[in-house]
Amino acid sequence: MRVYDTPSLRNLALVGHSGAGKTQLASAMLFDAQAVTRFGQVDDGTTVTDFDEEEIARKHTLSASLAYAEWNKHKINLIDTPGVANFLSDARAALRVADAALVVVDAVAGVMVSTEKVWAVAEELKLPRVVVINRLDRDRASAARAIDSLHEACSRTCIPIQLPIGEEKTFRGVVDLVGMRAYTFAPDGSGRMTEGDVPTDLADAARTAREALIEMVAEADESLMEKFFEAGTLTQEELVAGLRTATLAGRVFPVVCTSATVNIGIQPLLDAALAYLPSPADREVRTVANGQEGGRAASDTAPLAIFVWKTVADPFAGRITLFRVVSGVLKTDSTVHNKTRDTDERMAHIMLLQGKTQTQVPELHAGDLGAVAKLKDTLTSDTLGDKGDPATFPPIRFPEPVLAYAIEPKTRGDEDKISSSIHRLEEEDPTIHYSRDPQTKELLLAGQGQLHIEVTVAKLKRRFGVEVNLKPPHIPYRETITASTEAHGRHKKQTGGHGQFGDCKIRMEPLPRGSDFEFVDDIFGGSIPRQFIPAVEKGIQDARQRGYLAGFPVVDFRVSLFDGSFHAVDSNEMSFKMAGSLAFKDGMSRARPTILEPVMDVEVYAPSDYAGDLMGDLNSRRGRIGGMDTRGATTIIKAQVPMSEMLTYEQYLTSATSARGSYHMEFSHYDEVPSHLQSKIIAAAKAEREGVEVEEG
Repeated sequence: MRVYDTPSLRNLALVGHSGAGKTQLASAMLFDAQAVTRFGQVDDGTTVTDFDEEEIARKHTLSASLAYAEWNKHKINLIDTPGVANFLSDARAALRVADAALVVVDAVAGVMVSTEKVWAVAEELKLPRVVVINRLDRDRASAARAIDSLHEACSRTCIPIQLPIGEEKTFRGVVDLVGMRAYTFAPDGSGRMTEGDVPTDLADAARTAREALIEMVAEADESLMEKFFEAGTLTQEELVAGLRTATLAGRVFPVVCTSATVNIGIQPLLDAALAYLPSPADREVRTVANGQEGGRAASDTAPLAIFVWKTVADPFAGRITLFRVVSGVLKTDSTVHNKTRDTDERMAHIMLLQGKTQTQVPELHAGDLGAVAKLKDTLTSDTLGDKGDPATFPPIRFPEPVLAYAIEPKTRGDEDKISSSIHRLEEEDPTIHYSRDPQTKELLLAGQGQLHIEVTVAKLKRRFGVEVNLKPPHIPYRETITASTEAHGRHKKQTGGHGQFGDCKIRMEPLPRGSDFEFVDDIFGGSIPRQFIPAVEKGIQDARQRGYLAGFPVVDFRVSLFDGSFHAVDSNEMSFKMAGSLAFKDGMSRARPTILEPVMDVEVYAPSDYAGDLMGDLNSRRGRIGGMDTRGATTIIKAQVPMSEMLTYEQYLTSATSARGSYHMEFSHYDEVPSHLQSKIIAAAKAEREGVEVEEG
């Protein structure tokens, strides 16, 4: 594998809703570029980028993976990303190191919820995009309908640069509107392509579509607009250059047509990626240096700067770190500085990844994507590079877990093994969280949803040989206060020799939702010595984590420590920690505590016939309907629903719509639980605690 310079690189993330055919598209691109000798199929479990056993079994991408192809003396790095809602954080991470997105849309279903989510992320990152209308060989496929859904959900400037030749079973090729040539493909999936004139029956449609394309490209550039008005059209060279400029600027989003399953339209897509999408040299990557935001160009002569976008926990190779060389040249066996953790790392063997296949290379130039094994301290979002260079890259924002299950080892004595194995999976997937419930002593595994947790449990078994039982999900309730109060905590214990004495007075007041906890030191005049003030905070922190009403963490309040007293001999840190805990409990008894529950943003996609029943059901789940959109024959219902009411929703939706509905759910905010339900939550928590105590006794 030869090493490519920066202008010869393309970093493309394949994004879109689950089932749109991203993995199959990556497989076809690799095959047609002769990067692999076998045309892998998702249904057979033979694709390059879905190599994990769980992905093969479920026929869905569950984790972003890397591959590369050489095409017309360029190297194209492909990142295949998940479209399943529970795993979209990996798609977001991939978009951080890509220079452009291939947004894959199903020709039957059109734009669906995950497509909108990743489109919004690409918009935020100002990434150029090419839209791929895929699976045009399927029954009920329609490029025109898919483009209508793009205009409605994404952008009116999604404009075809190709027309399909045939649709459904007759789909056999594309008309290139830029060059006005037709490309037809052998029906055997070999990718053999024949170039010819535009078919007579498509000539008028192609001319009309090309005029619309020229007009949109001209509108995106003032100088081209003048030429367009003068000549009534643009030359071939002006159209190609103008389309590239408009695409790089995000003013136009070219749309191409493919069927990855039968290998139609893939080579024109590869050509379009080189012609219209940026190399790393065309874009700057956002940096932070000395508190100031800036940009870093992909230059070999700039200081070495590397951004880590993913970590893989491999049971044999250990930790595999996936990164982008943002600037400089990285050579194998070099030592780099981890600026995030202030440690040095040796890049012993830098590699290219073709799915799970690793190829060692001597160096990587600015803009390229690579991997390295067995770094000591480096994790996802870290910045590595030259020690003297102050620039770092903003960390990837990962969503908080939304659902927790209790887990228990199937084999006694496996607890330590569970802990170390899940810790390695947490490094790979920052959206899972592992903890022990301080009240029930249960081990909790939290993630983005039921599927996410089931997949994590499957990885535990397959990679690390650890088997666990899942118990019903825990709703991550919180407690808070609704009134301000003052409180007093005094811990006094006299024993032989030194006693214990700690005394503190605090003020408690509510804060807005999402504020968590604030501690304010308002001590004047030395009523509590400075060295004991952290102990008071620690006592309050410990007590608030244990909860007051039902054992859930107390959040969204401020504690101000304003007075107290101490004993010259008997006071110590433990005494003031106890005093802080007692003051917290005293305050909670008067601060009108209440229970908060997580509320989810829910979007339901279903055939319009079911809309009435689905809205009625969401209302019965204490949902607040936020709006309803119709897109073709599909209705999209937007609502906010308490998480506790959504635990059985998947089964209900499948049954109510004969498996034709789908939904997307993500955390929105915490809200107060109605009082009649609070008493049930408190009673259930009490019963659970008593059950644990009886068991332990």
